[in-house]
Amino acid sequence: MSGGDGNGWVVLPDGSRRWGRFGASGLLLYAAGGRGGGHVLLQHRAAWSHQGDTWGMPGGARDSGETSVEAALREFGEEVAGDLGPVILNGIHRLDHVVWSYDTVLARLPERRPFAPGNAESTAIRWVALEEVASLPLLPAFGTMWPRLRAALAERLVLVVDATGSATHAPNGQDGAAGDAATAAGARRLRDDLAALAAVGLAGAELPAGAAGSALHRWFPAVRLVVPATAGTGTVRPVGEAARGPGVEVVPAVGGPGATVLELLARRRPGDRVLVVADDPEVAGRAAAAGANVAPLSWLPRRVA
Repeated sequence: MSGGDGNGWVVLPDGSRRWGRFGASGLLLYAAGGRGGGHVLLQHRAAWSHQGDTWGMPGGARDSGETSVEAALREFGEEVAGDLGPVILNGIHRLDHVVWSYDTVLARLPERRPFAPGNAESTAIRWVALEEVASLPLLPAFGTMWPRLRAALAERLVLVVDATGSATHAPNGQDGAAGDAATAAGARRLRDDLAALAAVGLAGAELPAGAAGSALHRWFPAVRLVVPATAGTGTVRPVGEAARGPGVEVVPAVGGPGATVLELLARRRPGDRVLVVADDPEVAGRAAAAGANVAPLSWLPRRVA
């Protein structure tokens, strides 16, 4: 438990109390593989704590000025011993009581790393197979949320952005080396804007209807940016230096944007929700026929940095 300004009780309209003057946040870690399709890292709460001797996720009060992710990671560091390392953010589930909310930050690890209790608030920290979670004595609020959280753990939002049109092309009148440089600069700008978008996430309410299955408050998408490709001496390379940006995979449109988008759709994993952002009718039509949701590029500028 932190000593920040978020510590304190909030009384809900029904008279019940919740911890966290500015709401609360927790981190639900998921690692794929093993029995039942994967495991989540759970905390056995000390008997003396509020609704103790139950299982839930590490978490606690948010301080003023903290994001849900910042608070969840801080609380995890206070309550859990072990090297968390880089995590892949998937989304945020919000339990909203109007005057108070609890945000569950859903994150993935590539493997089950060893963790242990980090302070007296936990009697155990353990990886639990998904099918065994419901059999544990769960913290009541966590038990209520668990079916929705379990469904969301299997999903990932993937944005495939076709930037082979005017979004990255050089201005009229520029060709040759100058045109290639201008086009590469446009691709880098869009790449960096999309990387910022992937970092802060997308509000679930802003997504086109049907783009995501679970009703998450926020999604952190995996982004695939399709850019023009130029042929060199027997090779095909991405435009300029736009090879890979943080949170964004840059893909040269080898064979044309439509074929490239279909190749990316063929890489879908079970649970992937793909939203193709494209203005080209041919690209949009082929993506829709392949089962993807489609939005125009005009959907993006309001959401990029």
